[in-house]
Amino acid sequence: MDHNTIIDQNKESILQTYHELHLLAEPSWKEQQTSHYLQKQLLEAGLEVRTFEGHFGFIAEIKGESNEVVALRADMDALMQEVDGEVKANHSCGHDAHSTLVLHTALTLAKLEKPKHTYRFIFQPAEEKAEGALQMMKDGALKDVKFLGGVHLRPKIEIPYGVASPVILHGSTATLRGTITGTPAHAARPEEGINPIEVASLLIQAVQQIRIRNSKRYSIKITELHSGEASNLIPHTARFTFDLRADTNEAMDQLIEKGQHAIETIAQVTGATITFSLGEFSPAAIENQVAMKLAEKAITATLGEENFVPTLVSPGAEDFHFYTLKNPNVVATLIGLGCDLTPGLHHPQMTFNIEALIYGTKILTKLMLEADKQSWS
Repeated sequence: MDHNTIIDQNKESILQTYHELHLLAEPSWKEQQTSHYLQKQLLEAGLEVRTFEGHFGFIAEIKGESNEVVALRADMDALMQEVDGEVKANHSCGHDAHSTLVLHTALTLAKLEKPKHTYRFIFQPAEEKAEGALQMMKDGALKDVKFLGGVHLRPKIEIPYGVASPVILHGSTATLRGTITGTPAHAARPEEGINPIEVASLLIQAVQQIRIRNSKRYSIKITELHSGEASNLIPHTARFTFDLRADTNEAMDQLIEKGQHAIETIAQVTGATITFSLGEFSPAAIENQVAMKLAEKAITATLGEENFVPTLVSPGAEDFHFYTLKNPNVVATLIGLGCDLTPGLHHPQMTFNIEALIYGTKILTKLMLEADKQSWS
């Protein structure tokens, strides 16, 4: 029996898994019920499961003839956001769907003949905090991995239902947070103080002049500014946040360097003290032609050549790309799955056509079978 027949026969189970995971929504680092739910099904199917101390991420394996590993990654956490007036964990980024897809890919492959390579399924926590991939790598999740695949649901405005792309070209994102410390004074004697709000305005103008060579898409913009408590008082401090985005990791390095230089220059010119730190960094996607060709073959075999989009550029971010940034020898790609998703990712009322889970599982299963055929030595 081939993998497509197995998946079609298990359609109702796949959809049920999605509905159950959707109800289990848990925020980053607290994915306990989600993790246990997935582990239970994998153990019952005969897979080996390895857990780790301090978090709920885990890996599951189907042993092959070789210790070389071809792997799939799924994220498990949900967003904390307001939904109908209540702040709660909510799967508006599709991680419940991703876990469903990878789980049922594993369950399908467990019913087929023993692979040449070892199949590994990485279920990671805390993607929404851009911390989960880094933690899983610390725990050895990429040991012996030669190929790594992943998947992400895509909005309808990017790619239609029944269509998929072998790569999502996410950009890099980062956050610069800082505090400007001036000199407080009475508003009647401004010359006696250093106004941190005025310093902030100069800083905003300075970063607006930043230009990056060899980059088509980048931005650095103010997203938070907090200062002042009284109308007749020059305040002591101001807190600011800059959001940084770039289409490549090299462009992001330049953007960070120039942003930091602007901060240091304005501090020197104004006499204010400005402390700052870089946070919430996510790297850009790194295109890998070998991985993309394997994904293309899996997509066209499942959906047909007419339902294939060569590349998909996204303004968002994904911590999947830490795996390739930190492990450049790993052949990897993140597939974009069309699924009629509206009104958009991270919208509290996000919905999609769950029938896409069936062909999504077929694509990932075919991807692993194709990866297993390759010689990775």
